[in-house]
Amino acid sequence: MDTDAGVRRHLLTLVLPAFVLVAGVSGCSGSAEPGVVSPSPSASESTSSGTAAPSGTDPSNGADPWDGEVTAEAEVVAQELPVPWGIAPLPGGRFLVTTRDDAALAVVHPNGDVEPLDASGGAQELADQTMPGGEGGLLGVAVDPEDTGPTFTVFLYRTGAEDNAVLRAELDLDGVTLRDVTTILDGIPSASNHNGGRIALGPDGYLYVATGDAGNPANAQDPESLGGKILRITADGEPAPGNPDPGSPVWSLGHRNVQGLGWDASGRMFASEFGQDRLDELNVIEAGGNYGWPDVEGPGERAGFVDPVAWWPTSEASPSGIAVTDEAVYLAALRGERLWRVPLLGTAQDVAGGESPGFGEPQELLAREYGRLRAVQTGNDGELYVLTGNTDGRGEPATEDGRPVDDRLLRVTLTPGG
Repeated sequence: MDTDAGVRRHLLTLVLPAFVLVAGVSGCSGSAEPGVVSPSPSASESTSSGTAAPSGTDPSNGADPWDGEVTAEAEVVAQELPVPWGIAPLPGGRFLVTTRDDAALAVVHPNGDVEPLDASGGAQELADQTMPGGEGGLLGVAVDPEDTGPTFTVFLYRTGAEDNAVLRAELDLDGVTLRDVTTILDGIPSASNHNGGRIALGPDGYLYVATGDAGNPANAQDPESLGGKILRITADGEPAPGNPDPGSPVWSLGHRNVQGLGWDASGRMFASEFGQDRLDELNVIEAGGNYGWPDVEGPGERAGFVDPVAWWPTSEASPSGIAVTDEAVYLAALRGERLWRVPLLGTAQDVAGGESPGFGEPQELLAREYGRLRAVQTGNDGELYVLTGNTDGRGEPATEDGRPVDDRLLRVTLTPGG
């Protein structure tokens, strides 16, 4: 992290609190425009009231350059990836990428080389039990950050003949092979659409699993269904200690189709969610929180439901993966064909003191430059890495000199000051 430049963009390792409070929605019930909850005081306001400015800011006014707009420049790292979906970091600037319809994995190297896993053994076993179709297939991937290699524990989310399931396996980078594929949680409803699929290891060490309602909205409110939920489980697939219901993996409910998970430096958990006809959502996730689907889409200000902290018309977003940095939440938008940025306001001292930053106005980046965006991931270099999603049957794959180039992995460099 470059503290001299005031850059606050590193992966987070804080413990998730059991409950998080969400600020109320400010007069936007039913709005069909992009919106955000009323922001809490900005960095400059916090500093003027006695909080020291973070390193790299101008002490004369306390302004944090990351509280304003940023510019984004993208370069292609790798291309011709067939329907990429999930991405997880590996040591040495490498990434493990899932390809949805091939039900395969590949290691993408910093120089752009794409190294498929050996198609025999565990990789073949994984492909045999994955049934791609519609939005289903081999979806999310997470790598245990405690592993240093060459063998890593990986978690995968796949659509099978009867359900979606979470698997655990061992990745051997020396042989570029997968082995010991084990199903740890099954019975997640599946369908041609709304399979969820994003998985992430939280800062508390447990695995979080985003599921969809599988085209049946009633699943989202049914506590016995694993559909339309965010689940929290151990590495063996058991309900994690501290879940709202000790016997259930359910962490939150009332979701239509969650495909993005992440945490900020104050410990808040974020999730992106597809709306139906009107509004997509960015939510702060509370343990046991009910996010309203199918009764509410977007902010509804209804008792018993948690409202989103930011929202967009579905034509401008359809958010899939997200990345949370110290300065913003970034959402990869499919139908919207852009990268949305929701600034996190407040000073580094606010966060260190346990305060939850407020939210700035959403900013669009890379708008319609690279088509549909499927996933976004932070990198060790402080940059973002974005997977496009143009070969999924809904996009328009790009070509150069008659040669296909999609789908691509992009390296995105951010600079404060729009």
